[in-house]
Amino acid sequence: MSKLKYDCLKCPAYCCSYEHIPVTDKDLKRLAKYFGLSVEQAKKRHTKRGDKETPMVLRHQADGHYETICKFIDIETRNCTIYEARPAICRDFPTQKRCGYYEFLKFEREVQEDEEWVATTS
Repeated sequence: MSKLKYDCLKCPAYCCSYEHIPVTDKDLKRLAKYFGLSVEQAKKRHTKRGDKETPMVLRHQADGHYETICKFIDIETRNCTIYEARPAICRDFPTQKRCGYYEFLKFEREVQEDEEWVATTS
């Protein structure tokens, strides 16, 4: 695998704000084990019905940066609180060498001449 050219620790968890973060049966089992729950309990607590293409998705929480974000993001640190148990989609993302949002932030930080600048929705 080639080296990735972005640093998720400098991102405000953009990909975690996607409306539908798919959860597979294997992901659900991993979450259940992580929390010491039955699969059914984990499903009720941590997922909701998605759509036809993604029938089961992670629940979200209100977020001051984006409208909503994955319920497992610490909204202060912007880090994943279940990193070891995160779904496969999170493990695989992004699928390119460069993350589009990271590139956007990098460009904007250069233009703003501010290493800490982060885009907001308001």
